[in-house]
Amino acid sequence: MKILLIGFGTVGQGLAELLLEKEAVLYRTYGINVQVTGIADFQKGSLYNTRGLDLKKVLAAVKNNGTLAALKNDIFDEDALALIKKAKADVLCEATYTDIKTAEPATSHIRTAFEQGMHVVTSNKGPLALYYHELLELARKKKLEFLFEGTVMSGTPVLNLIRETLTGSEIREIKGILNGTTNYILSLMEEGLSYEVVLKKAQELGYAEAIPDADVLGWDALAKVTILANTVFSARQKPFDYPCQGITQISAADIAAAKAQGKRFKLIGRVWKEGEAVKASVSPQQISLSHPLAGVMGASNALTISSDTLGDVTIIGPGAGRRETGFSMLIDLIHIGQRRH
Repeated sequence: MKILLIGFGTVGQGLAELLLEKEAVLYRTYGINVQVTGIADFQKGSLYNTRGLDLKKVLAAVKNNGTLAALKNDIFDEDALALIKKAKADVLCEATYTDIKTAEPATSHIRTAFEQGMHVVTSNKGPLALYYHELLELARKKKLEFLFEGTVMSGTPVLNLIRETLTGSEIREIKGILNGTTNYILSLMEEGLSYEVVLKKAQELGYAEAIPDADVLGWDALAKVTILANTVFSARQKPFDYPCQGITQISAADIAAAKAQGKRFKLIGRVWKEGEAVKASVSPQQISLSHPLAGVMGASNALTISSDTLGDVTIIGPGAGRRETGFSMLIDLIHIGQRRH
């Protein structure tokens, strides 16, 4: 299986490390031999080799120099779209940054890959939140796979849980904690610290960006809620069609008042059916301490899935991380490899 890896930041490098680590297992257990023939990254540069790139050398180059320039024999001087068009790969792994307002450049990468006859695996929320049905239709037309496990809870396999193991169930509601940064902030504020103090600490630890709006205003959770609405409930909505409120207005006094009532603040993303309509929202809510979501602290994520067959099922796990999100893409690659056999 020849793959292109577009985006070689945290997630792309995490996937590359796992492909090296799991090489023998992939072949022995699943009969899959993966070759990364091309890598493109806006900042680090691009590589292409039809015989496959040496991932150990690639990772070492990035670690030592921050770019791919040291691998002179494999340098590809054009952009990612040109690489997708030129390469005769089987799968595009799209791991560029998320832009939930335009979904670019990821959507163009994915469309081009489908036109070139490639399956697509992505961890990018933008294309799923804005153009899911359009991209799915194109994939089906071309008889190609379009997989995106990493877009909602990173390596925690919530989409596979719903799609594969809850088959036959009517999903009535999905709600939970979909952003680890805000959950970390709210957890630490229980110690009496102000929002501003905790945000600064989260930034120092790398949980929050220098400009933290996507997390603290709820936009990241909103993108994930929209993906769930569109993929699980077949809605046709865009992120900002739904109400969204972040955590910036919550004070330490609010946290203490909730605690005194046996409750805990969580930023909750929710999708549910109301008759034939699909509703969704993101907002801070006071959750009873007896609810499974109340016990999810720190940077963890969790979702409670309500169905007609099992009632409530709660899945808890990491919602971000180099290895975790890389693993989500590996899951999807294995599924494609198994189906091709």
